[in-house]
Amino acid sequence: MTRNRRTKSVEQSILDTDEPGTRLRKDLTWWDLTVFGVSVVVGAGIFTVTASTFGNITGPAISVSFVIAAVTCGLAALCYAEFASTLPVAGSAYTFSYATFGEFVAWIIGWDLVLEFAVGAAVVAKGWSSYLGTVFGFSGGVTSIGPIDFDWGALLIIAAVATLLALGTKLSSNFSAAMTAIKVAVVVLVVIVGSFYIKAANYTPFIPPGETGRGNDGSGVNQSVFSLLTGAQSSHYGWYGLLAGASIVFFAFIGFDVVATTAEETKNPQRDVARGILASLAIVTLLYVAVSVVLSGMVSYTELASGNGHAQANLATAFSINGVNWAAKVISVGALAGLTTVVMVLVLGQSRVLFAMSRDGLLPRGLARTGSHGTPVRITVIVAVLIAVAATVFPIGKLEEMVNVGTLFAFVLVSAGVIILRRTRPDLERGFKVPLVPLLPILSILACGWLMLNLSGLTWIRFGLWMVLGIVIYLGYGRRHSVLARREAATSS
Repeated sequence: MTRNRRTKSVEQSILDTDEPGTRLRKDLTWWDLTVFGVSVVVGAGIFTVTASTFGNITGPAISVSFVIAAVTCGLAALCYAEFASTLPVAGSAYTFSYATFGEFVAWIIGWDLVLEFAVGAAVVAKGWSSYLGTVFGFSGGVTSIGPIDFDWGALLIIAAVATLLALGTKLSSNFSAAMTAIKVAVVVLVVIVGSFYIKAANYTPFIPPGETGRGNDGSGVNQSVFSLLTGAQSSHYGWYGLLAGASIVFFAFIGFDVVATTAEETKNPQRDVARGILASLAIVTLLYVAVSVVLSGMVSYTELASGNGHAQANLATAFSINGVNWAAKVISVGALAGLTTVVMVLVLGQSRVLFAMSRDGLLPRGLARTGSHGTPVRITVIVAVLIAVAATVFPIGKLEEMVNVGTLFAFVLVSAGVIILRRTRPDLERGFKVPLVPLLPILSILACGWLMLNLSGLTWIRFGLWMVLGIVIYLGYGRRHSVLARREAATSS
């Protein structure tokens, strides 16, 4: 076996969690994990993406798009649940890959997760800053300092959530629960109030006739990989629009995998991680479908289409059309609360992945030290500083699309890993088992692969460049400082 293919056994991974000085405190229950899952998934997406996709891509069939996306996420969630119940160690897909594909692939997926969580947190922090201005009536938390636009609102939220995370994961969970209760209440209010304005005629036609070449569909590397490979034109509405809508709203579900990163801090991970992942996904799916059904009935899809007087349609737009103007302020409050918890859980996920990589020696081991509260304070501070710099100074632009390809790549590897570990280690105790293996993991791989094909070529180019940088760092540092490599060398000598 080559050095890059060395794998870290499940037993060794679990044993390393008891290493003095790098031990995480086990404070979390399945309900805490469910709150984290709902916290990170229910963000601005339900308040914005739903309306724009309904108006421009799917029409009333958006509820079906959400169901398709939920099924895809559900397949991946089952695979995450089995892995996390078998290998309850911080690091999520990074740790799972280390036990199945080997150290090099584990590094690649860990580097990928760094991108997913860091860029995601920076983008959401900037969104939080803009909603802060909406709620309190000013132009947003941005101040111009010479040629630089300094986003102090983004800095504020990152500093606040990092402080909470450093003080303890349980404390963070309690705060997250309070914020999640607010935003879920707002979503429920949207469903209840909106249902009084439903008109049956707005559901017809349920799947509008397809239109091609409508608007700016992109060209060259701005096209989806599927379009580049097949020469197909982008479609709006119709069956192709419904499927394209599923690719778009899928990203409103991204984040449930963060639950798996907290497995090491869970009191009964063999049972509770699977419960937390599946319960959070079920709750979110119910909320999303309910909102999409109500939205479709409140207004005609043509009223929310781009170029119809709405620069960026959202849920508040639908209520304004029906004369319910007070809803805009309430929805903004819900979005602000929602984004707060999304930033928190993304910073949590980022710090736990880097913690696992540092404990394995692929990054400096000193970063994996835990403080008096049982949390990796050093890594949390470093992560907060890096995200704050990205969010407060640099324009993010379309870099958030890289979050999508990174997440789907992780889903594919975890799904494949379930099949491999079933064959290589059938003896392992699994608190949760994916049914119908290898069929369901294969379906998960195919579904995620399809969604990846719907991402733009430019996104893939950027992702490739990030991966090249990661390989350089691994070859220059991680491979030589790997704890596993040193153990193997000591054993063979």
